[in-house]
Amino acid sequence: MSRGPRRAPPPRCELVSWGRFHTLARRLALKIRASGYRPDLIVAIGRGGYMPARVLSDFLDLPDMTGFRIEHYHATRKGRQAVVRHPLCVPLAGRRVLLVDDVTDSGDTFAVALQHLDACGPPLEVRTAVLHHKTVSPYVPDYHAQKVVRWRWIIYPWAVAEDVGGFIRALSPRPRTPEALQRHLAREHGVRLPRRLLLDILTALGGE
Repeated sequence: MSRGPRRAPPPRCELVSWGRFHTLARRLALKIRASGYRPDLIVAIGRGGYMPARVLSDFLDLPDMTGFRIEHYHATRKGRQAVVRHPLCVPLAGRRVLLVDDVTDSGDTFAVALQHLDACGPPLEVRTAVLHHKTVSPYVPDYHAQKVVRWRWIIYPWAVAEDVGGFIRALSPRPRTPEALQRHLAREHGVRLPRRLLLDILTALGGE
């Protein structure tokens, strides 16, 4: 008797706090500064790269910053391919660029992003930076704040409702109480959320 395809185990996660994010962004800025690279422009890959790029802009005293959006993941669900949804609107010819995202995982996002930058220039030089570099990624950025050897899904503080909401939507049936849901998320994903934050996420989900 066929039992059908085996379900993939739920992804283990790391929940990054705002304080931890700031520490990682500072570490990343110090690495870039120590390398001697002086970009003319910071370009964020949206949406994940917007927050890291903004903080790097502050630490590096480089206010010239822009971005464009690549669509690849919705919550933890990966699309078939990375696609530029909102293109870059500035010329890059002759400029040194720092291209910023939150994490390297499949490598697809950076492959598409670098092609897009070439089409807008090409720039004089491009270097890439991320908060987390997963060693499974075939693309290795020039700078990273932390290396992730044992794969896990990284939940950044600006995407908690989106990512955890995706886990909750997939549950059938859902745990009956917030406390039961807290226990489920901790057991299955390693995510321990304060009750208030979990209630905010459930409110955002509404009647789903």
